[in-house]
Amino acid sequence: MKAILASAALLLAAPSLAAAQEVETVRSTAAPEIAFDGADFLQLPKDMYLGEVAGVAVNPKDGHVFVFQRGNTNGPAYGAAAAQMLEFDKAGRFVREIGKGLYAWSYAHNVRLDPEGNIWAVDKGSDMVVKFNPAGRVTMVYGRKPEASDETAHPLEHPKPPLPAVDGQFRQVTDIAWDSQGNGYISDGYINSRVAKVSKDGRWLKSWGSYGTAPGQFDTLHSIAIDAKDRVFVADRGNRRIQVFDTEGKLLKIIQINIPYPRESMPAIGNKPNPGPDGFDSAPGAKLQFPGAPWALCITPAVAGRQVLYVADAYPGRIYKLDMDGKVLGWLGQSGKQWKQFGWIHEIACPTENELYVGELLNWRLQKLSLRP
Repeated sequence: MKAILASAALLLAAPSLAAAQEVETVRSTAAPEIAFDGADFLQLPKDMYLGEVAGVAVNPKDGHVFVFQRGNTNGPAYGAAAAQMLEFDKAGRFVREIGKGLYAWSYAHNVRLDPEGNIWAVDKGSDMVVKFNPAGRVTMVYGRKPEASDETAHPLEHPKPPLPAVDGQFRQVTDIAWDSQGNGYISDGYINSRVAKVSKDGRWLKSWGSYGTAPGQFDTLHSIAIDAKDRVFVADRGNRRIQVFDTEGKLLKIIQINIPYPRESMPAIGNKPNPGPDGFDSAPGAKLQFPGAPWALCITPAVAGRQVLYVADAYPGRIYKLDMDGKVLGWLGQSGKQWKQFGWIHEIACPTENELYVGELLNWRLQKLSLRP
């Protein structure tokens, strides 16, 4: 189902509102269930354990799987540093740890591989994005970790509205993706509520967005992906939508997932959402559990010109398969602790249309899924 939001105000990085424009909103209200298999994949060495699996990426050249996880904790019981980068081969066998003891390691959020095979770690706790070459050496960093010697050093606050953003710095950064020219797009994230654009050689180019609910504004940019047409897909989790932009920040489309779900569905953790009149809203303070609120985005590689978008929510704990126009083609899964169930999918890797790798926070694991559409 499609609706037009006429004269929507798009707020960009500039202090004034952009000219009013018409923005297409795509809402899917029905889709079939997709059959699938799910299994354990990783073969961990003795005395190595996973914690919350925040990020997962797959190298298309050799099938190696990269896991950014919060199991390697250091420090006090509260506020401990929790970030570790692990590499496994295509059979799930452990290969190496990357960046052990790295200065940026604080609180893992995501890992991505760029088209050249470089490994990028996005650390929400240190507010840094770090580039490793394929050999595992640091070759570029974005952002700056707060100084431990600063008398005001403490976890970031979340004022509403947020404090003005600063070029080159992040406040709880979440993800990165690249266009066909090698420019990077960083979702910045929990506090700054913007997309930052950086050049291939590391120059800060621009940013767009601010905190809010209007088209072009954000409430927790949690994931970001770019398709073969250089369209930038942003998981605007707190507003329960995906916003699609061009590479200069012009809003092209809004996607909402409104697939019905059984009202008896239970969340993976926390109180059951309190649906509103349309069945898709929740009580104040329960934004993490919005049905259809996008936590993770993954776009498959182009094959014969075809790509699909995978999106995960926390409640009812599903993965949705969409075409690149935003229509939901099908869904799979539910919340739970068994295999083929999910506990807060934080990131997805999708090397092919029917092969997914899913990192879960609450279940401390990575599942490999085989879809049978």
